[in-house]
Amino acid sequence: MEFGYFTLSDNYYKNNSRGSNEFIANIREQAVYAEEIGMHSAWIGEHHFSTLGVLSCPDIVLASIAAVTERIRLAPAVNVLPLHHPIRVAEQWATLDLLSNGRVDFATGRGYDKREYAPFKAPYDDNTEAFVEGLEVLLRLWNEDAPVTHKGRFYEFEDIFVTPRPVQQPIPVYVASFSRPSIELAGRLGLNNIVAPFAAAMQFGGLKEMGDCYREACEEHGNKPGRLVCSYFLHFADTPEEDMEARLRQMRYFQECVLDALPSDRKTTSPTYQYFVDMVENLKIMKPEHLTDKSVILGRPEQMMETVKKAEDAGFDEIILYCNVGLKPHQQVKDELQRFMEEVAPAFEGSHIALRAGTK
Repeated sequence: MEFGYFTLSDNYYKNNSRGSNEFIANIREQAVYAEEIGMHSAWIGEHHFSTLGVLSCPDIVLASIAAVTERIRLAPAVNVLPLHHPIRVAEQWATLDLLSNGRVDFATGRGYDKREYAPFKAPYDDNTEAFVEGLEVLLRLWNEDAPVTHKGRFYEFEDIFVTPRPVQQPIPVYVASFSRPSIELAGRLGLNNIVAPFAAAMQFGGLKEMGDCYREACEEHGNKPGRLVCSYFLHFADTPEEDMEARLRQMRYFQECVLDALPSDRKTTSPTYQYFVDMVENLKIMKPEHLTDKSVILGRPEQMMETVKKAEDAGFDEIILYCNVGLKPHQQVKDELQRFMEEVAPAFEGSHIALRAGTK
């Protein structure tokens, strides 16, 4: 089991004095610190104009992180592919793979917020089809040794050969999956999968069931299953008072950032996003005491180990930890990440074991 750093750069809170520029600087520092404490990867979200995140260019931030690190893997969480031309995406991330000496893990999805699509005039109503076509184009641009010609519904070009070439052949690619069609796409294309436990619980019953769905999709298309990654919110709590403080912080994130960002009107939401409406309805009635290990790693180290073990038993290879959520202070984020790597991670095999032993 590997462990990574993860953030969606949530900063849209009532009475919030922390500016977006300050928060982005904090995120960069936290990701660099993640390498120092032995974490495997840094996953940084992409958001534009919306009520959720303030970091719009994970590629640039990750390039900055690459310049001052040597080992940590670098990933968007996730690249919203229909907002960009796949040729440009191929160029940008191949360049980062070169500059980082082959450390890119490329994760992509179609997003969910129509307000992010509109200013770019991107095809929100047809974003499933645009995403699939864009992803197939992207894979060809990275993996084929000859110039690529493509004539599709959303993209058309002739004789394009992307430079620089990625150092990794191929770049590991992950499909962000909240629903069965996305999982089946990952299986059909032979790609890795990244999921949210909360979505897995709502759509499939749990991580194991979602993992089984992915493995079955890979088998159906004759592909070997790739890596499975899931994200968890992280809060240490050693006392009942700290437990409630953490739960209230997490609820504030859901109520002040997430509810306004997700599709919520069942009548106007497309069929491919109806599961988000279900999430919103559940979040509206959720109370702090309802938070479970289906969405958060919360409590004392021994409690955290139990949650991690469930993900490991479900066949997941990596957990990425969303610790800087809900206006948690910058130093507290660093302290909790360090504590996790010192008190929880050593119970599980992974690259952090050799790093702590000084043999890697």
